[in-house]
Amino acid sequence: MKYILLIILFFGSLYNAQVIVNKTDSNRLEKKLSDTVVIDSGKKDSLKIFKPTIQDYQYQTQYSEKKIFDTVMTFDKTNVFSQYNNRDNFGRVQFANIGAGFNPLSYDLDAEQNLSLLPSNKSYGILGADEIRYYDVKTPTATFIYHTAMRNGAALQSTYTQNIGKRFNFALEYMGLRSQGMYRNSLAANNNTLFSGHYVSKSGNYELFAHYLHQNVNNQENGGIVDDDLFQSGNSESNKWNAQVNLDGSSSQYSYRRYYLSHQFTPFNSEKFPFRIRHTLFNQGNKYYYNQSTVEDYWYTTASEIVTGFSPSTRKYSNNLSNTVSLVLDNEKFKLDAGVRYQMLKFGLNEINLPLVDVPAELKENRLGAVGNLQVKLFDKFQLNSFLEFSKGSQFGNYLKTTNNVKFEPIKDYFVNAKVNFQSVYPSFNYLANSSAYRRFNYYLQDAKNQSVTEIGGSINLKWFKSELFANYFRIDNYTYFDSSAAPRQSENSLNISQIGGDATFSFSKFHLNTRVQFQSALSNKELLPMPSFIGRANFFFQSQAFKNAAEIQAGIKVYYFSKFASREYFPILNEYILPTADSFSIGGQPIADLYINMKVKKMFFFIEGQQMGTLISYNKAYAFPHYPVYDFRLNIGIVWYLFN
Repeated sequence: MKYILLIILFFGSLYNAQVIVNKTDSNRLEKKLSDTVVIDSGKKDSLKIFKPTIQDYQYQTQYSEKKIFDTVMTFDKTNVFSQYNNRDNFGRVQFANIGAGFNPLSYDLDAEQNLSLLPSNKSYGILGADEIRYYDVKTPTATFIYHTAMRNGAALQSTYTQNIGKRFNFALEYMGLRSQGMYRNSLAANNNTLFSGHYVSKSGNYELFAHYLHQNVNNQENGGIVDDDLFQSGNSESNKWNAQVNLDGSSSQYSYRRYYLSHQFTPFNSEKFPFRIRHTLFNQGNKYYYNQSTVEDYWYTTASEIVTGFSPSTRKYSNNLSNTVSLVLDNEKFKLDAGVRYQMLKFGLNEINLPLVDVPAELKENRLGAVGNLQVKLFDKFQLNSFLEFSKGSQFGNYLKTTNNVKFEPIKDYFVNAKVNFQSVYPSFNYLANSSAYRRFNYYLQDAKNQSVTEIGGSINLKWFKSELFANYFRIDNYTYFDSSAAPRQSENSLNISQIGGDATFSFSKFHLNTRVQFQSALSNKELLPMPSFIGRANFFFQSQAFKNAAEIQAGIKVYYFSKFASREYFPILNEYILPTADSFSIGGQPIADLYINMKVKKMFFFIEGQQMGTLISYNKAYAFPHYPVYDFRLNIGIVWYLFN
């Protein structure tokens, strides 16, 4: 946290700059407002006073449209800033500790797992290259997002950004999380460090985006509680911290590091020759460690199940060096980006020699491919975004990915969104091989086939009740999963999944009800991906100005529910999810209710929740995974503070 103090001192020294910040929110400003008011004394000297508005504080992802900082208190923020990863985690259920991951209740694709090492339970806070924000601010700007932890600790995310001149911006972001958790040996200690910069030349012919990102997701692993009967009977209510757990000296560490540079140059007059040359270079390294001081009795019964002389702690890593050159054709309604990509991929782990399993120490290859992106905008009513990437490889197979999204607005405030996506990709590297001191957890998935995923879906957004209706269909061929023995498998028949649901907000005066529901089912091979048939959330709240309009408050209750189902289990050695074992049991069917009051004062938000209110009335019976209970009642506090100096 010492870095936070340095940031505070740095931007604090700039606080006396001669600026006046307009306190009007972004959705209440008229576009005609200017960011500059010039006051001339009429004499020899003149004084220019810049009066920024909220529209002078913007951000963007690379080569995208800029957005204004959102400082409006809307109902959806209570689902975001009450979460340690500042994301809406609908469709997930959390462990009894923040920073420890989730049980994913519905199927979703994570592009960061393609051709890389990213254990599923380490993925919930990872930032991809397309998620990095680049800023454009009139004055030095800082943001702070604070969350309370479970039992001991806290989570704090801080951002400082500043423009140097009109054309260059830099930003420093740091997140530190430390949370002890409600059960023994469940400490979470995560941190992110991000440096980013954006530059545009005076003529506008050259633009550059660059960042360095280092993320750590470190967790102690306790293997779940030993006596589930004691927990389910409520006899362990006053003794959660002393509850016996399965693992005492195990932990997992994940490190994600990326150096990224993307720049483009317009060699000729863009009005006559609307094309640019773009170059993107990045190097990304991922590392996963499973640490043990010694082998744990929980994983074996006889000495023959241990690999003699092999270290109890293990390491995996992957590396991706990518170099892309493309040509961009760009005008107001049509944009095409096409180029070639060269990659050097590497995956390695601790070498181990066993009679029946030959686990390789390292796999690597050089790949050549092509990428393309098409954007079409017509009459402010129709938008098309299509992306295609293909690369050829011998070690990790051929790679094909395409995403196609259409947005159509036939009537103002009524949207139709449709998508057709497909990818054929080698399984995530965590499935390929593993070496372990426990014989039964060593594997090498030889001759793996590409997992092919077809996704068809869409949504309709209606002005009535601010509602959205959505439907998705997935067909997965060669579905790759871990069986109940934590061994990787690929299905012979396709896995088909359907999802349908909606979101709506009903309002009467200052009272509002927001609901979101999702019905889902695996239409075939249900046993390979257990999931609840229903996920729902209701948020009933009151919202109003207060204290003579000096503040705005929300007060309400949120209820989250998913139906009972035979969940997969969490497997800490791999940080993945495996099919149910013999001693597994169903989870779900237990509503999780949070009572909250939120407040906004100027540019500061307070999010205060009493989570799991039901456990104040009756004992907790809810699980995140079999053997892993969810949290008991806790006071959860989140603070979001924007400082526009």
